[in-house]
Amino acid sequence: MLDLINVRKTFNKGTINQRVALDGINLHLEDGDFVTVIGGNGAGKSTMLNAVAGVWPVDDGRIILDGEDITALPDYKRAKYIGRVFQDPMMGTAPNMQLEENLALAMRRGQRRGLGWGVTRAEREEYREKLRGLGLVDITTAGWEPSEEDRQLLLDIESLAKAAEFLKNFRAGERCDAAAAPFASGEEAYAHYAAAHREAATLNAEIGRLEKAAEELRPWGAFDVEATRKLAARGIVLRYFFTQRNTFDKQLAEWSERYTVSEVSRTDAMVWFVVVAKPGEEVTLDAQEMKTPTMDIREAERRIAEAEGKLRTLDAEFSRAAASEALLAQHACSLKERLQGVRVKATAQEAADGTLVVMEGWAEKETSGRVDALLEEYPNVVFLKSDPTPEDETPVKLKNRWFAHVFELVGDMYARPKYGTMDLTPFFAPFYMLFFGICLNDAGYGLILTLMGWWMLARNRKPGMMRQAAWFATLCGVSTVAFGLLCGSFFGINMNTWFPSVKFLDFQGQFFSIALVIGVVQILFGMLLNIWMTVRCFGFGRALGLLGWFIILVSCCLAMGLPMAGLAIPGFTAGSAAFYAALGVGGVLMLLLNNPKRNPLINLGAGLWDLYNNLTGLLSDVLSYIRLFAIGLSGGVLALVFNTLASGFVPEGANIVVRLLIMIPILLIGHGINLFMSTISSFVHPLRLTFVEFFKNAGFEMAPRNFDPIRKMNDTNE
Repeated sequence: MLDLINVRKTFNKGTINQRVALDGINLHLEDGDFVTVIGGNGAGKSTMLNAVAGVWPVDDGRIILDGEDITALPDYKRAKYIGRVFQDPMMGTAPNMQLEENLALAMRRGQRRGLGWGVTRAEREEYREKLRGLGLVDITTAGWEPSEEDRQLLLDIESLAKAAEFLKNFRAGERCDAAAAPFASGEEAYAHYAAAHREAATLNAEIGRLEKAAEELRPWGAFDVEATRKLAARGIVLRYFFTQRNTFDKQLAEWSERYTVSEVSRTDAMVWFVVVAKPGEEVTLDAQEMKTPTMDIREAERRIAEAEGKLRTLDAEFSRAAASEALLAQHACSLKERLQGVRVKATAQEAADGTLVVMEGWAEKETSGRVDALLEEYPNVVFLKSDPTPEDETPVKLKNRWFAHVFELVGDMYARPKYGTMDLTPFFAPFYMLFFGICLNDAGYGLILTLMGWWMLARNRKPGMMRQAAWFATLCGVSTVAFGLLCGSFFGINMNTWFPSVKFLDFQGQFFSIALVIGVVQILFGMLLNIWMTVRCFGFGRALGLLGWFIILVSCCLAMGLPMAGLAIPGFTAGSAAFYAALGVGGVLMLLLNNPKRNPLINLGAGLWDLYNNLTGLLSDVLSYIRLFAIGLSGGVLALVFNTLASGFVPEGANIVVRLLIMIPILLIGHGINLFMSTISSFVHPLRLTFVEFFKNAGFEMAPRNFDPIRKMNDTNE
């Protein structure tokens, strides 16, 4: 039974904003009563419920529940007597707490309270370990700030990765002892490796310093450092100089009149000499003075040999570490798992006076049942499952077939698409492959790249980043071979000289306009994808403006672009009624219906502004595709230059042996440089066209982060 007796509540009393919400309200409810309270905004409905729940203290009156006066009780003490369900499903009995916390509190309702923890540390660790073993849940760790201990853990993980790379190269060298015994554990192996690596770094730095000193000391030859110190003690100071040979020879007579000069050594260009002076005497010469040597060349070489000997003794430690490869990999995995646990633990929210830990995570829809089964095994775990909303920062995992999966490494250089939007990888992959082939544009270069890709595939048979990169290189190489054959280019040689009857594409004369056409096609394709995605996510009405702009562009391309290529659609030319009708339909959609929920006049202003931005932006976007022509042309020209240069150095009448001896080094070096630079350009510029022109027109939205579940680590995990 609930009674409200003459309850009053006034907000901002005594101010200009004073508002009376409850004015002497009376209410009586029996057990089982179902009552609806109706009123306009500001009538006091929410205030009355908040007064009953204890959120707002009342100014006057009494609230009686089952015969007990609860007027003065705070809301947390009323919670055991009364509950409320909010209109907003994300709010509960404790609106400032998360749903998981409310559910956990509800589960413990009625239980006897003690001084023990609601969830023990052991239970938490077991729970995280089970989730890690499942390998399906991405725990939200946003806002994690690593402690000093955590930073050291990150450094250790990074150092282990560098150690693996160092030991891989060391194992392949001659200094590695293949019969070396491994360490007992990965932790011990890493400790010994780290100590040896630090010492090796110190010794290498010392050797570098000594070798530099030896270069400076070598012209002075062997001398007794102690003897020079004794002379200085007796007032005879040796000053050390060097200068250009012609300067020394010209000035020697003049210098000898003022000082005692003694030449020590000389080369074709330089002379080293000493001047005998008194302590503190000023010596003015047109020469560079160096500090008095603290050792001679013999001592420097002795110290270098000693340091190199110490360095060689470290090979035994490195050999044992290399033999402990598997143990080091296991140690690295354990540190990565520890880091996962640290991040999860650090970002888990403690509530209910430390008796409750709240975590948020993400699981794939098809595997969420396995996650549910795991969580249900724990009586002290309460979980709530729901689908992502547009407001959530949902992590993203891509699921593409083989071809598109290869090109995911391209998209990942920018960002993954936002959850709920379209993955553009399958759509930009063919374009990127084509663009790469156009830019490199030589069948010989493409053949080398393809062979490199096959070699990488043979060396990396397990799925992973390296095999993905190998397939990427292979596909791009195949595209380059195909386009090089189309244009008749093989290592810069015009294949028309070999096959005069074959009509190859004149890249220099024809491809400028083709590049612009390719740009228009990809941009229109991106806009079409944007329309499709907008319709799918927001409904057809939100896509009308985009559709209008698309209709205008396609109409202009068909009516004006096709005739420029010698083609035309009957009845659809620049002056035809059908063309103007299409422009009219597109204009209405773009200018007046770009947002159906907005005033038409506002739509008109926004549409005109969008028209200006789209026209200027489209022009620059299309012109950007000229880079396909420019990059392809520059690579071909350089290849031709190196071929001409190689043949130009051959003397007239030289036999085949002489020709090969002269031409091969020039061709190898020249084409090697051109292949390297052109491959980089062919990789970078299609990236730019994809990320800027295509992504922009396709309406790409980036995801906040990738889906990365906590999992058991192995040596294949990145």
